Amino acid sequence: MLTQSRYAIALHTSSPDLGLAISNFTGDSRQQVWQLGRDLSTHLHQHLSDFLAPQTWVDLAFVAVATGPGGFTGTRIGVVTARTLAQQLQIPLFGVSSLAAIAYTHAETEGTIAVQMPAQRGELYAAIYQTSSAGLTALVPDLVLTGSVWQQMLSALSVPYQLIEAEADQGGRVTTVLKLAHQHWQQGDRPNWSEVLPFYGQHPVQH
Repeated sequence: MLTQSRYAIALHTSSPDLGLAISNFTGDSRQQVWQLGRDLSTHLHQHLSDFLAPQTWVDLAFVAVATGPGGFTGTRIGVVTARTLAQQLQIPLFGVSSLAAIAYTHAETEGTIAVQMPAQRGELYAAIYQTSSAGLTALVPDLVLTGSVWQQMLSALSVPYQLIEAEADQGGRVTTVLKLAHQHWQQGDRPNWSEVLPFYGQHPVQH
């Protein structure tokens, strides 16, 4: 648990809408979503500065960011911004899969959740998660694949599963990104900013 004076902030830029959330996890939390589309790069930093107030950068204990999959430009801008913040403030940065955030919001009971989202060239972003009282575990990490291959993977599952078809706008999931990051914080994780990479497709970008 963070002390009352320390906060954490999360960014979600992997879809056309920008989502920001901040919390001290003791009752003071807020979030906001903006429909920015192609104007994300122009307005992100101003929205981030305005949203942070009345807190200041030194009030932050860690940063969290949605790492995709999602839009190439938006994901890149969000991750680069979060990495820069964490590096300059010398605080941990948690990268959270966009698909994991979707799965977590649908995890009403323990079980298996498959998430799919449209990608480029008729392909799909997809992942499979196991939900339990201990949290979320990736059975099949984020990947991009054809619809036919995805159907084969689902058919091969030996347990019942819930299939989630993600909508286009995901900025509202930013509170879940922050919640998942806080779970890892409570477990003692303190990831360095350099460990967080955007996911665009089959392979994460290394630089």
